[in-house]
Amino acid sequence: MSTEAVTWAMDDAPMLRTGKGRPDSTARHVLQVLAEHARADGSNAHPSILRIQYRTGYDETTVRRALQRLEQAGLIKNTGTVQGRTKWRLMMRLQRSEFDWAELEAEAEAKRRATAERVRRHRAKQRATDSDAVTETDSDAVTATPVTDFESVSNALKVRDVTDSESVRNTHEARYTGPSPAQTPEKPGPLTTSSNHQEPSTDPAVTPETAATPTPGDEQSSDPTPISAQTIVAEWLERCAKRPPSSVIGQVGKQTKALLDDGIHPDDIRRGIATWMTRGLHPSTIPAVVNEAMNAQPVPAGRPARQTYVDPAERGIF
Repeated sequence: MSTEAVTWAMDDAPMLRTGKGRPDSTARHVLQVLAEHARADGSNAHPSILRIQYRTGYDETTVRRALQRLEQAGLIKNTGTVQGRTKWRLMMRLQRSEFDWAELEAEAEAKRRATAERVRRHRAKQRATDSDAVTETDSDAVTATPVTDFESVSNALKVRDVTDSESVRNTHEARYTGPSPAQTPEKPGPLTTSSNHQEPSTDPAVTPETAATPTPGDEQSSDPTPISAQTIVAEWLERCAKRPPSSVIGQVGKQTKALLDDGIHPDDIRRGIATWMTRGLHPSTIPAVVNEAMNAQPVPAGRPARQTYVDPAERGIF
């Protein structure tokens, strides 16, 4: 075995390439076996096919094809036979290109950068989906608007001071607290059937200012319970043939609360919602329909500041 021939076969011999441009490692391995049996000048290398198979682990066909590729590339040359075996000469004058080393370095650097980029993306994804930073909220606990559940609204209405009568079913919603027509500041008259509801006075002598002032001996509070969005939504739901979807209820509640916060009278909102129901419009159009109901006719000059609410069902709206 020649050290010079082995060194040339391992380091200095040109690297053959496959059809895909990858290093031909099979031919390289066979060339190294030939170098182990050659002289210092690369001549007289004649191992048998069986010996090459034993050293490399390749089958006979693979070994013969590798020898053919090496011969066609000019790395080895057939110089005859010895005891029925082909004698090869290694063309040690051929040297490997220095570009091969630079190519390997470039491939290694590209691979290192690709690995670093994959690691960076993986860590960024882990930070974005860290289980400790993610909280799950039960869908049943999420409400799109501040409107409570329909059942809760109904239960809340039951505890209000409402007279249980079909004729005065919604009198608890009245905002007018002045005296009845039979009452005067000098002589209090009888109250209506509800403890917090009175019909507006039609007597010209009774002004909104005097009507809003309680008479002597009257224990009723002058400030009625304010109408909330929940109350108006509950009234609307009671008149629906079937319970609307939760998203629609939420949007109606949101629009109603916004109108109340804007100072719109509850009666105007009720009339607007009644008109909106008959048209089958989107909940976002409720403010426009309420505005239409408010301004459809001019307000009479003698209209008091607050009016008694009349059930829309009695007026044929719902």
